[in-house]
Amino acid sequence: MRLVDLIPLQYRVLVAGILLFALVAGSAAVAWKVQDWRYGLQLEKQSRLHTETLNQLTLASTALQRAEQDKRLALEQRLATNEQTHYRALTHAQRDQDRLRDRLATSDVRLSVLLDASDAANGCAVPATASAGGVVHGATRARLDPAHAQRIISITDAGDRGLIALAACQAYARGLLTPDGPQ
Repeated sequence: MRLVDLIPLQYRVLVAGILLFALVAGSAAVAWKVQDWRYGLQLEKQSRLHTETLNQLTLASTALQRAEQDKRLALEQRLATNEQTHYRALTHAQRDQDRLRDRLATSDVRLSVLLDASDAANGCAVPATASAGGVVHGATRARLDPAHAQRIISITDAGDRGLIALAACQAYARGLLTPDGPQ
């Protein structure tokens, strides 16, 4: 007799069931392990791609930020140069106006205006030719009172300052609008 014949049928069925369960459980465990490896590899690949994408975005963002900073610095330098140029022009104009005002005050220079010699209504008969005491030749001229001359110089000074400030504002606006700076 064989050993199998000695074991009752119910135990044989129980042992077959246990073996079948062990076989199914083992194959399920193997299947789970294979799935785990596959998904693990997919997750690792996704993580690597995600990290590479983030690195590329960071590099692009850094390059863009650096380019914008370079643009800003170039604009600041152009604006500073324009400011110095216009400040120099303003100080030169102011110095010239001060010098002219001083010369008017000391009577070193006199302001005069041209008179219309054909205007008979003015009633002023100033000769067009030079007199023995003067060296002025040409059209008829009348001297201005020094106080009026000072006021005229003040007015022209304010006008010069206004024109210089306008030129500075225009250069500033051009510097902001054009990428390569003011012309």
